[in-house]
Amino acid sequence: MGSFPPLQEGESLLVAGRWQHHQRYGRQVAVEHWERILPATEEGLKRYLSSGLIRGIGPVTAEAIVKAFGMKALEIMEREPERLQEIPGIGPKKAAAILESFGEYRDMQDVLVFLQGYGIGVGQALRLFRHYGRQAVDRVKENPYILAEEVTGIGFKTADSIARKMGLPAAAPARIQAAILFTLSEAAGRGHVFLPRQLLTEEARKLLLIPGEPLPDIPMEEHLEQLAGERKICRETTADGEIIYAAPYFYAEREVARRLARLAAAPRQLSSSRKEEALAAVAGKESGLTAEQRQVLERALSCGVLIVTGGPGTGKTTTIRALLSLFHLLKQKVLLAAPTGRAAKRVSEATGEEAFTIHRLLEYSHIEGEGFRFLRHAERPLEADVIIIDESSMVDLMLMYHLVRAIPAGCRLIMVGDADQLPAVGAGNVLKDLLDSGILPAVRLNHIFRQARESLITVNAHRVNRGEMPYLNVRDRDFFFIEEAVPEMVARRVVQLCCERIPNYGPFDPVADVQVITPMRRTAAGVERLNRLLQNALNPYDRRKSEVTVHGVTFRLGDKVMQIRNNYQKEVYNGDIGIISEIDLEEGLLTVTFRDAAVDRPVAYDFSELDELTLSYAISVHKSQGSEYPVIVMPVITQHYLLLQRNLLYTGITRAKKLVVLVGTRKALAIAVRNNRAEERYSYLGHRLRREGETIAGRDGESE
Repeated sequence: MGSFPPLQEGESLLVAGRWQHHQRYGRQVAVEHWERILPATEEGLKRYLSSGLIRGIGPVTAEAIVKAFGMKALEIMEREPERLQEIPGIGPKKAAAILESFGEYRDMQDVLVFLQGYGIGVGQALRLFRHYGRQAVDRVKENPYILAEEVTGIGFKTADSIARKMGLPAAAPARIQAAILFTLSEAAGRGHVFLPRQLLTEEARKLLLIPGEPLPDIPMEEHLEQLAGERKICRETTADGEIIYAAPYFYAEREVARRLARLAAAPRQLSSSRKEEALAAVAGKESGLTAEQRQVLERALSCGVLIVTGGPGTGKTTTIRALLSLFHLLKQKVLLAAPTGRAAKRVSEATGEEAFTIHRLLEYSHIEGEGFRFLRHAERPLEADVIIIDESSMVDLMLMYHLVRAIPAGCRLIMVGDADQLPAVGAGNVLKDLLDSGILPAVRLNHIFRQARESLITVNAHRVNRGEMPYLNVRDRDFFFIEEAVPEMVARRVVQLCCERIPNYGPFDPVADVQVITPMRRTAAGVERLNRLLQNALNPYDRRKSEVTVHGVTFRLGDKVMQIRNNYQKEVYNGDIGIISEIDLEEGLLTVTFRDAAVDRPVAYDFSELDELTLSYAISVHKSQGSEYPVIVMPVITQHYLLLQRNLLYTGITRAKKLVVLVGTRKALAIAVRNNRAEERYSYLGHRLRREGETIAGRDGESE
């Protein structure tokens, strides 16, 4: 939407969504985009007041306000706000809430008018307003490029477009340096901790290209030097050439290596007799431990850092349970944690021990005036003798940095996970790097237990991991393949499976038990299209159900939704799945009920916060990490060629507890099985860890 002139007296901005009344049973609201309109009629004024962004005013309250005050309603709300209480049903408390929201709304209008003048869409404008509040305009004028650094969802191109319209030259230092920093940020989003210098400069130059204009000569070295001097980037020369980090990742990688090497080298004092007694007691309690699992217990008593890895059915959870028993017998304080709420809940249920998310373990909290911080750190470490981290493949570099800083001297760290799964969504490949370093002791669990061998899910997961085709369509088993080549037909088959065939095959609820996972987002059988199809099939429009549409996504009462970013205030985290249990159009609130440890927990969202949610009938394979579902349905088609990788297929299969159904072609399945070339992530953690280990060993040798 282009720019438009300033508002004239008496004009306002309105969310151009329309309320549609379905007789007296239900309502629907759409919140799509902002338009400049004049509420010239009482009907228009009602639409303005009930637009969904003024909390406490829905259609009924808007009707009452306009009936009482007519076209002077806005003037009265601004100049005589106490008169709102003249309206039946509006007491002091509700009036105060309405007026507070109305004030925020008017502030937001001013910001949106300015930003739309620079071509910024409503979604991005709302994010800016939530981030900066009424200071948004000043921050943009001061330095448009700060938006790309600080505001989620706003990239360099948007910031650059604003800066160029403000008259900033193409060769301005602020523009070039912003392109360098944004390139490193984008690389981190793809999992890279650093970039080789040549690749960094090539990608930054591409960002700086302006169609129809020659790219000016850019003294890249000069700008790199300035950024390094300001400690925004760090440069290091390796055997392969120069590498460049955004500064936080450099310091994090260096600190993780240093602290892990120190933890691993610290001596562990425990008498032989006490060890033997404890090991014997645990072996008696946990009968049937394999030689590998017993080796884990023995090494856990002598190592400061231990890695335990293995595929499905190899007894990782049993091993964690045995470790807990062992250290409890030795009167050691043990803390158990996992990267996500879902993973923490799963290991807690399996072991009977309280498990935390790593963020909760480190007391991630909001501090007035400082934002969110970890309250456990080097100056205030955790109080523990042993820390066990499950699902360690999901731990990225920055989270690992905050974890190791909070581990006290003399504490043991045990990391458990499947190194063959997809790496963490964030930057780094921590578990793989630690294993590849060769510095830290590790035990791989290879024995597949008999009960697990009876499941084709487990058998086929291991076959895929070895580069072998899975067994398909064995009668009366739990792993099926449906041949379908055309992507549109694959999507239809997936919907039919979820709605009819799987619920009829077993006692599976199509919403609660069946999870569709797919490699890509925007394809005929991708996340976005499958969500629309499954929503229409499993929770279709019903005039008795309220719904709200925000930026093209309709959220309906009863929909299955996922939180897509961590929200520590609400205590919901990226990947948490729940059901929409209430939509209050009067208050502009939507409630999602999440299930935590068999307890239903309702969480309320203001309509302006709905960009934190997405439909989750279908999710990406990456979003499924750390979770288990009774049934997995997964398209495997050549249209997803870019992501047909062995570790992605393996991760998808291992999310299922009772049934896997793949839909697609054998050709696509074979491509995925053969393709073991997962995208390389630029990381130097393994090298740093080896170097730190050699340094510590050298010091020990000198002291002797």
